[in-house]
Amino acid sequence: MLTRSVFHSAAIGALLLCSISGANAQSVTDVPSTDLIDAAFIADLEVMLNSPVIHHAIDHQNEVRANISQTEIDALDQSWRAETQTDGAQPVITAALGAPASTYLLRAQASSKGLLSEIFVMDRFGLNVAQSSVTSDFWQGDEAKYQRTFPEGAGAIFIDEPEFNDEVGVWLTQVNLTIDRDGTPIGVGTVEVNLSELARRRAYQGS
Repeated sequence: MLTRSVFHSAAIGALLLCSISGANAQSVTDVPSTDLIDAAFIADLEVMLNSPVIHHAIDHQNEVRANISQTEIDALDQSWRAETQTDGAQPVITAALGAPASTYLLRAQASSKGLLSEIFVMDRFGLNVAQSSVTSDFWQGDEAKYQRTFPEGAGAIFIDEPEFNDEVGVWLTQVNLTIDRDGTPIGVGTVEVNLSELARRRAYQGS
């Protein structure tokens, strides 16, 4: 599956580059604190996620899917999941990754130089709007990343528990934020952060 493998390889390559840079390689027991994700870090993520291209994409999808049913949501999610498992045609995934908002997120991820390993944005239903790489599913509405942000309103932030990536030897966590316009929630942004790389950079800055 060319589309999926290219984006997956790019993300893993960035993580691997960081993991072999020295201090970033960590053991399973050496867990960086999520306290590293401070107010300034969150503010930078909010600037990225509140770009006009992201707001426009969310607004468009919220309008198009205003009356979508749970049955239709499940069908979209199943189609996406099926495409992630095939080497054949991937029309839904190809269209999603080719959207301007997805290109914007991919560039944001690349410019972080390994600090951000994945970025995706959802609409008010928890359906993907844009993503920097192929997510495992299309609907996030049944997961904490959505349930602990969008229903909580503007300003809601949920930082998930860190997980160790055995493939590259780094700790990752997801930062989830409600995206709003003038206090009204319109969607959710999820940013996977390489905690090991963030710890390395903070240690370097403090040396």
